[in-house]
Amino acid sequence: MRISTSTIYQSGISRIANLQSEQAKLSEQIYTGRRISSPSDDPVGSARALELSSAKNAHEKFSDTRQVAQSKLGSVETSLSSVTNLLVSAQSSLIAAGNGSYTDAERRFIGSELKGSLETLMGLANAQDESGNYLYAGSKTNSAPFFATSAGASYIGDSNQRLLQVDKQRQMAVNVTGDSVFQSNGNDVFSTISNIVTLLNTPITNAATQQSFNDGLKDAIGKLKGSVDNVLNVRSEVGNKLKEIDSLDVTGQDLLIQYSKSLSEIQDTDYATALSEFAKQQAVMEAAQKTFTQTAKLSLFSLL
Repeated sequence: MRISTSTIYQSGISRIANLQSEQAKLSEQIYTGRRISSPSDDPVGSARALELSSAKNAHEKFSDTRQVAQSKLGSVETSLSSVTNLLVSAQSSLIAAGNGSYTDAERRFIGSELKGSLETLMGLANAQDESGNYLYAGSKTNSAPFFATSAGASYIGDSNQRLLQVDKQRQMAVNVTGDSVFQSNGNDVFSTISNIVTLLNTPITNAATQQSFNDGLKDAIGKLKGSVDNVLNVRSEVGNKLKEIDSLDVTGQDLLIQYSKSLSEIQDTDYATALSEFAKQQAVMEAAQKTFTQTAKLSLFSLL
């Protein structure tokens, strides 16, 4: 079989072009740090990388959502801490008001203090987060949930929970509603304090009014204790959610590290291997170019 000079030339040029293409690909991998620049480089690896990237992106979004949830629940916890302190202080005032040696004037003074506490409590119940949303309004976050009445306060928010997807399998309520905190189970803390203020401002003139005062004070102390217990229970639930978020964050960070590691193993350039292969290809290229040069010189005329 005769091989023409043209065929020899084309074969040599094709071989060198292929080597140059392989070197260019290796150069790109070394420069970019990526082994796969297009799906054709590794169809199976590209498909797996796409799957891992999608999962990694989803978990990054969950991580961002958990930060939002943590911020919102942290605002609630801070507010509830202030509510707890106020109610515990009010409890102490009520116990002090039971001192049989107190005069009407001294009881009125305690009543004045509790009236101020009631106004402060109203402010706490209408607290807003850093974005200006009312903490205890349910889904009606643009409107103050409580307004003062002669009997204490009225709630105009709703009982809806604001849910955030903090993990693939977990939706979490990041708010507590005003009715569940301040008016739970028919125990209205605003009404309790308002009634005791009225009682403390009522003079004790005889045995009947003394008994009425004692009964009213005992009732108020019991109801206020119930309100404190309820707020503490709500705080406990909020605290458990914050702990759960911390736990989900730890698991989420571990997953993100694993996803990043797996993606790196699939996509990233192994520099030691790539540089070694590049040096090998360079040597082969030089040998191919030298061979082509020598072959190109061959001709029947050189033998004449």
